[in-house]
Amino acid sequence: MSMILFACVVRVRDGLPLSASTDFYHTQDFLECRRRLKTLALRLAQYPGRGSAEGRDFNIHFSSLRDVACMAICSRQCPVAMAFSFLETVWWEFTASYDTTCIGLASRPYAFLEFDSIIQNVKWHFNHVSSIQMESSLEKIQEELEFQPPVVLTLEDTDVANGLMNGHTQIHLEPAPNFRMEPVTALGVLSLILNIMCAALNLIRGIHLAEHSLQKPEGPAGGAGEK
Repeated sequence: MSMILFACVVRVRDGLPLSASTDFYHTQDFLECRRRLKTLALRLAQYPGRGSAEGRDFNIHFSSLRDVACMAICSRQCPVAMAFSFLETVWWEFTASYDTTCIGLASRPYAFLEFDSIIQNVKWHFNHVSSIQMESSLEKIQEELEFQPPVVLTLEDTDVANGLMNGHTQIHLEPAPNFRMEPVTALGVLSLILNIMCAALNLIRGIHLAEHSLQKPEGPAGGAGEK
């Protein structure tokens, strides 16, 4: 059985699939892994560089640089250095074929269908060439991985992220804070009394002003003489 089973190129900012290899595997576990790969593709902007999502039978490996990422589903027996060497080769092939403007303007899935055959050829090469023939390139990748290890996730993490993106957030209920009443001090009582007195004085002053404004001015003394 081949160790590299599926590969695709996606756009990092939105997870749009740009190209993919031919898929010959249709087991339930593999199809489930494909579903989780699509979910993970939507989160690649959170994981710049290299990373792996480990499962029971399959692993998903991804490698991203700028706005292009390559992803692969590999068997558990596939060496990590081999998987990332494969992804790096596909990345260089793709970015050499298409410029950033062309990639950025892509609006539909698998817009670079003609690149599928190149992914397929590179996948076949890595699955059938012996590790001895790739020894120098694998050693280089292995040194890079030791210097900067990839992010390690689990396939279950992708399901949690999928729930969050679909609005199914987990609600954590916490007890309401318990506020305790403190006894009023003598200073507090005095302040309250002064405030009440000031309010009463203001009320009395307001009543006097209202009465004064309602009083009509008196007319001049005496009346007009009779004819």
